[in-house]
Amino acid sequence: MVRTGPKNLITDVAGLRVGNAADARLKSGVTAILCDEPTVASVQVLGGAPGTRETDLLAPHNTVEAVHALVLSGGSAFGLDAASGVQAWLREQGVGFEVAGFRVPIVPAAILFDLANGGDKAWDRYPPYRDLGYEAARNAVTDFAIGTEGAGTGALTASLKGGLGSASTVLENGVTIGALVAANPVGSVTIGETRHFWAAPFEVGGEFGGLSYPSPMPDDARTLRTKFNARQAGANTTIAVIATDAVLPKATAKRLAIAAHDGFARAIWPTHTPFDGDLVFALATGKSGVALSAEAAIHLYAEAGATMARAISRGVFAATPAEGDLFPAWSSL
Repeated sequence: MVRTGPKNLITDVAGLRVGNAADARLKSGVTAILCDEPTVASVQVLGGAPGTRETDLLAPHNTVEAVHALVLSGGSAFGLDAASGVQAWLREQGVGFEVAGFRVPIVPAAILFDLANGGDKAWDRYPPYRDLGYEAARNAVTDFAIGTEGAGTGALTASLKGGLGSASTVLENGVTIGALVAANPVGSVTIGETRHFWAAPFEVGGEFGGLSYPSPMPDDARTLRTKFNARQAGANTTIAVIATDAVLPKATAKRLAIAAHDGFARAIWPTHTPFDGDLVFALATGKSGVALSAEAAIHLYAEAGATMARAISRGVFAATPAEGDLFPAWSSL
């Protein structure tokens, strides 16, 4: 039987905290993932329209082994400012690598497009994402809200509100794996015109409705439903973090990020399109002290995909209606 962590959140992985900040008028926000200690990290991008900051340093062959935080933000390219806010808060706390007498926090980031979601984006000279990033870092806790929160505040799927989702799984060897995702895909997370989630086979304990697959499967299950008819490149994107307390080198963390993309394919139809900027960061805190055998690594990678699929569905399931929404929340169907 699959067992979740006590919170069923990415923070069941020891050594991580998550903070959210949002602006309801803007219909956008920021989610910061803070590491209690410098943490091994990597990344895999499979979407065709990514927006990122400091992801090159996460390649296994590059020097920096660990990060202090990760940022998921709305706002398209404007949202990359959020990482500066998180970095500023960390510096005030004395967090960062010491270089020539300076303290430098390493904060990679990824953004999603939520500009055309009905929110008021008429900010002044500078967009608000740096301040939202600072607030998200300051808000970081181990027990955080999902749904219409943080980077998921203005997220949309093909036909429903998207959202911020999270889930966790505890493996038989005691290792924990957790996922955090801002689901804003061009595709759909539900089957045809039904309320049933594509990720239903991986659901644990009715965490996103307990509906299983529809029976019989509807004739329109394979009909492609895309947001705004997929006319705008980059106007979508699902961005995520997969984390574990296992001991992983940087190259293996890269493999974990790759495996977690399988969860996108299990939960979203279609996914990884030229109009998405799909990205997964990987974190390995090492807090369990467990170094994985080859067989155990296979289980870890399998659960990375399953846990990510659950997190995506939970984010959409938990979304709440708000004034000016373009699409309905799942709960209103």
